Amino acid sequence: MKHIVKRGGHSEPFDERKVYASIYAAALCTKEPIGSAELIAREVTEHVKNWITSKHEVTSNDIRRIAAQPLKAINPDAAYQYVHHRIIW
Repeated sequence: MKHIVKRGGHSEPFDERKVYASIYAAALCTKEPIGSAELIAREVTEHVKNWITSKHEVTSNDIRRIAAQPLKAINPDAAYQYVHHRIIW
């Protein structure tokens, strides 16, 4: 199981549900319909899961950066919400 190094220096197991929930929430914030937000979240989560398999250790910032790439291509506003949510909320 992959572990993610968090900003505070501690680590925790990778949880794809957290990635999915964050992407889903960002998509909903941009008025994406629920079904579309679910598809976007699934696609981006799969992208992150595929990327993380070849990594030994990653940070939460790595995950945010990798998830933002396909999200920006799909919905730039949702990508902005996702990347900057700590600042906005």
